[in-house]
Amino acid sequence: MTKQHLRDLIVQQLENDHHLLLQAATSAHSAATHTENIPDSKYETLALEASYIAQGQANRAQEIKRAIANYRNLEPSIWAEKSKVHLGALVLLEDEYGRQRRIFIGPDAGGMKLRLGEEEVMIVTPGAPLGKELLGRQAGDSLEFGPVDKLQEYEILDVC
Repeated sequence: MTKQHLRDLIVQQLENDHHLLLQAATSAHSAATHTENIPDSKYETLALEASYIAQGQANRAQEIKRAIANYRNLEPSIWAEKSKVHLGALVLLEDEYGRQRRIFIGPDAGGMKLRLGEEEVMIVTPGAPLGKELLGRQAGDSLEFGPVDKLQEYEILDVC
């Protein structure tokens, strides 16, 4: 798996999400403007509620559109061994129990998970708590992360 391939998969997933949100926004807009939903009293709020939903979905579609543009502009470069965690880095973490996680530091779409064969890659943004902890670190570094009462120790095995 290359970072270019991973970036393309992220863009594809975002485009699918964008398409679905546009359909949902159109459907909600139709419900908001349908003649059967014209209120007869101030207590009939179906059209108003549908318009709020349509607006929220349209806003989210715009956010996804910006995320798509950010990923298309992201050029995952080839980094030297022992490079530091940066935007566009693919990081392999191992917790204190030997479980491994692969993290991609992306400009948007934090929390998205992609399945690549047997492996799962999670997108983390630099603004997220884990992203902030990882930035600037390199392979071999250890970090503690999580809620104060459940801190877990991780070792960075690889940064590419």
